[in-house]
Amino acid sequence: MALRALDNALPIAPDKPKKLSKVTIPTHKEKQQPDCGVNDENKAPLPPPSTADACIDYIPSENLKAFPDPDIQIQGLVGGLESKDWLKVCESLNDLRRFALFHSTLLLPILEKVMLVIVKAIKNPRSALCKTSIMASSDIFPAFGEKLLDSGSFDHLLLQLLLKASQDKKFVCEEADRALKAMVEFITPLALLDKLRSYVSHSNLRIRSKAATFISICLSKMDLDGMEEFGLVELIQTAANLLNDKLPEAREAARSIITSLYKALTENEEQKEESWQSFCHSNLPAIHAQAMMKLISS
Repeated sequence: MALRALDNALPIAPDKPKKLSKVTIPTHKEKQQPDCGVNDENKAPLPPPSTADACIDYIPSENLKAFPDPDIQIQGLVGGLESKDWLKVCESLNDLRRFALFHSTLLLPILEKVMLVIVKAIKNPRSALCKTSIMASSDIFPAFGEKLLDSGSFDHLLLQLLLKASQDKKFVCEEADRALKAMVEFITPLALLDKLRSYVSHSNLRIRSKAATFISICLSKMDLDGMEEFGLVELIQTAANLLNDKLPEAREAARSIITSLYKALTENEEQKEESWQSFCHSNLPAIHAQAMMKLISS
């Protein structure tokens, strides 16, 4: 059999050229970024990046000290509090706390400005600044007490403290609770009840329950004369509404309010339950009055 001529062989398809991977060569303007995943034994390891919040010292009040030269230091306080550098503001808030604790008379001429700064800082989304400002508010309550009620910023401060005490961020929430307790301790109950009364009907459930809690604390410190001056009817009606609140904290505060009212109203009464029943039926719907009787008898 004759061999086929070579030029009659089937054509061989040429191999397709392989695609070359693109290699990006950085220009002289681009900076080469080091590979963080490679451990270069010739270089010392870089420390982990630190946040600015780690630089903030949350100094307890008992660790703060008086200024050796307060008359000079007070001159730069407002400027520091109004600084655009939040770290400087935190530092100045700690100075403010020292003035409140040891040199409070020097703060009186600028108290309104101080209150405005504290409220603004509490609203700040930066947690470190927020907490430091709340700590400052805790220290101005014992220093000035009811004088703070004359400030146009007090209502704003109270609302912000109730808001922060109601949030989920634990370390801010706990600090706001401490500030509210200082407020209740150093401001007379009757004056504070006038400020808190509007918040027990607030649309925010948590604010409502916090306000109810501190109303109950105020009431536990009052005698019958003080309760009558505020308004016994308003107090019992407030407690009746809070008994049906969605949050258990508000319901617990309502029970505390009712207990304080019962003790004050019946202290000098021989027929305590009859006197209480008469008061409740005179000022509440029948179903609410029955709830009051049941709570006291339980």
